Amino acid sequence: MTKLLKRAWRWFSNLKPLYFLVITIIFGSVCIVALRHNNQHMGQLKTAVYQADKNNGNVQQALDNLQAYVTAHMNTNLSTGTGSVYPPIQLQYTYSRLLQAQQQAALNANNGLYTAAQEYCQKLDPTDFSGHNRVPCIEQYVTSHGAHPPTIPASLYEFDFVSPSWSPDLAGWTLLATVFFFILTALLFIVQFARKYLKT
Repeated sequence: MTKLLKRAWRWFSNLKPLYFLVITIIFGSVCIVALRHNNQHMGQLKTAVYQADKNNGNVQQALDNLQAYVTAHMNTNLSTGTGSVYPPIQLQYTYSRLLQAQQQAALNANNGLYTAAQEYCQKLDPTDFSGHNRVPCIEQYVTSHGAHPPTIPASLYEFDFVSPSWSPDLAGWTLLATVFFFILTALLFIVQFARKYLKT
């Protein structure tokens, strides 16, 4: 066992660290290109979401495609936070359509409100012909019975998607290979430096 370890050590210490440095650079370059591709494809899917939102298309399908990609690939983060490069998805046109629908619903509910208020207040005080006491009654009725557009929850038009720290794709595997060969290169440089230093 000791002889085997000595042979392995002799073989390892005789390896040229420069070769592994070249391999490290190659894997590192491929990793950078793959990470950039991940980010670019995320950008294309994000644009598809915005287009679907603008054109009132299938926003849910576009969001599902984007979420599936972001949560499975590195360098595609779309979440709030101090470290995030891109803001979360905000669907401007979806929000406008929701707001318009809520306002229209409130307007429909308020149709005939003043007529109902006048009838109600006239029944309360039928002797007031001048309207002196009826005006505050009408204002109070409108305030208490009027429909107001409710607040639209942010979850209906804002979406956060978090990418993983590591993903089993080309970027992830080449990242691991880069780290492995970098450590191997550093060890070989240290071993060769130590051997030269110990000989002197």
